[in-house]
Amino acid sequence: MTNTITTTEARANFQDVLNRVEHGGERIVIERHGKAAAAIVTVEDFKRLEDLEDVIASRQLQQAVEQNNGFTTLEAIVAQRGL
Repeated sequence: MTNTITTTEARANFQDVLNRVEHGGERIVIERHGKAAAAIVTVEDFKRLEDLEDVIASRQLQQAVEQNNGFTTLEAIVAQRGL
């Protein structure tokens, strides 16, 4: 479940917000000036996000290797992607 609160609410009720996330499993988006600025999620959600990023990076590397006849360098990938 995702809820949205303002930065003012987050600051005033931080302990409650943290408890809702930690114990209730809520995902809370914090808005600043009406726009999403940050999110507070459980450590488990954060780890899943990191794992997903690793999978995506691995797939991108595999695709890069396949496109380069089985070999590429990190420098070539960085240059190709403009990073």
